[in-house]
Amino acid sequence: MNVRKFTHRPHIMRILHVVHQYPPEYVGGTEYYTQSVAQALSRRDHTVAVFTRRNVDGKGSNERIDGDVAVHMAWNGTLTPLQRFLTTFGNVGISEAFDALLEQFDPHLVHIQHMMGMPTGFLEHMDRRRIPFVITLHDFWWVCANAQLITNYSGEICDGPNLWLNCARCALARGQKSTFWPAIPAVAAILGRRNTRLNQFVTAAARVIAPSHFVKEWYVEHGISAEKITVLKHGVDSPPHARAVNNNRPVHAFPDADRPLRLLYAGGLSWQKGVHISIEAFASVPGLAELWIAGDESFDPGYSQRLRQLASQDPDGRIRFLGKLSHSEVQKHLTEVDAAIVPALWYETFSLFVHEAFAAGVPVITSELGALAEAVQHNKDGLLVPPGDILAWTSIFQRIFSERGLLASLRRNVRPPMNVAEHVDHLQRIYTAAVFTSSSQPETLIPL
Repeated sequence: MNVRKFTHRPHIMRILHVVHQYPPEYVGGTEYYTQSVAQALSRRDHTVAVFTRRNVDGKGSNERIDGDVAVHMAWNGTLTPLQRFLTTFGNVGISEAFDALLEQFDPHLVHIQHMMGMPTGFLEHMDRRRIPFVITLHDFWWVCANAQLITNYSGEICDGPNLWLNCARCALARGQKSTFWPAIPAVAAILGRRNTRLNQFVTAAARVIAPSHFVKEWYVEHGISAEKITVLKHGVDSPPHARAVNNNRPVHAFPDADRPLRLLYAGGLSWQKGVHISIEAFASVPGLAELWIAGDESFDPGYSQRLRQLASQDPDGRIRFLGKLSHSEVQKHLTEVDAAIVPALWYETFSLFVHEAFAAGVPVITSELGALAEAVQHNKDGLLVPPGDILAWTSIFQRIFSERGLLASLRRNVRPPMNVAEHVDHLQRIYTAAVFTSSSQPETLIPL
């Protein structure tokens, strides 16, 4: 891991996190990461707040307490995909709410987690008050308006903007306006303006944090200075019951010979996650095994229906749908399975689920793609599969069904990832360096 060494001693600070969504209404990886880091910092005597937005009618703001963290929520009407995009250029209500919070909270530092649906005018508000900020690159939104580098017109991985003409085509396809090809030059100009503005935002950051080397390299290829980016993997804790299970059972006991192999997917149910690939492959391979699918089927009902139709083709009914699970429920299920699967078709930037599996001592079978290929060592702590290749996934399932000791062997090599405390240690040093090298007033800080 490329964690840059900083010499300043951590100090007690007022830290403001900015994120587009926050638990419990939203429970994705970025949201959970923001919550866990904010609470961990609060436990170390920092004063921590979160600024987020709600997607509801009307205009307003309120505050609630999440542990010891004050969560400030602002809203200025519901957001369609087009409105979410246009908000990048400005939204008076959200901008005023953020400015008022800066005045009230007076943070030493702002940590930008995600700005989707937020106005970039935040930059001027922070600059006027000489407040340094850092950014974590949770996805590709700072370059790709689609955030995931998947084209809406072909469903393929995108290499990035090509004079923004491909971006314009993608935007029109998302709005179901693909036939409006004469509009491509005008839309491309707007997208170019967006990226110029976001590049200014990133350039002004005191430090940019990438959760994987893959993400750093991708952003460097697209214009961000390598010197500005620190690679720092997210911290993931093992729940106590996971540690107890894995410490008290010998390696050869996974899996038990008299029960099916248990494989778990937990995450979003949308086509770029590739769950249909693993279901189709699994259903075609007979064997003593079960595939558990956890995710919110209401997010994309059409895709979820497709998954259930594919699962119905398994003659032995070995595919179970667990529904939407809480984070603690996912962790519990990881203590009950023999492997986690992540059949992604897009560039994951970190994959919280992969590292939670490792934290529970569970090997991972995943696509050889992006940060996933960086996280998993083939034939050591997991297996890598060509993305989207049903025959390759079929072959993998045949292998683990026939070699009953394979997953136990892989489990032996699983090592726990960096935990949250270690991650926050590094964050504190990054924060302190950002404050001391900015034009703010470090003499007001108290050393930890």
